[in-house]
Amino acid sequence: MAIGSDLVELERIRRVYRRHPERFLERHFTPAEQAYALAAADPAPRLAARWAAKEAFAKVWPERLGWREVWVAREGPRPVLRLAPELQEKLERRGWRAHLTLSHERCCALAVVILETITHPSPSGR
Repeated sequence: MAIGSDLVELERIRRVYRRHPERFLERHFTPAEQAYALAAADPAPRLAARWAAKEAFAKVWPERLGWREVWVAREGPRPVLRLAPELQEKLERRGWRAHLTLSHERCCALAVVILETITHPSPSGR
């Protein structure tokens, strides 16, 4: 099992978003994440929580990855972590499952990612 967390200041996300809105969104967030965040009067909490989720996952994943290889989707009322197909396959070969929780307050957004071992990894482990 591995646990990663990340805390992001909302004002930091607001500043970056104001300076380079299109570039920031396109480079770091999937179209679905963008649509979800921009549907709110203030997209910063939603963007910050998703940014934190990507960072938290990166802290527990043993390889480099791209910003849009990991994203937050909604399943009913709860957020879930989704991975690009190749990354999801690697996760499953290692016998891991990812869990996510998000929270935000007036100043910050927090994400915690837990990688749980669900089976024994394949002999190659890759």
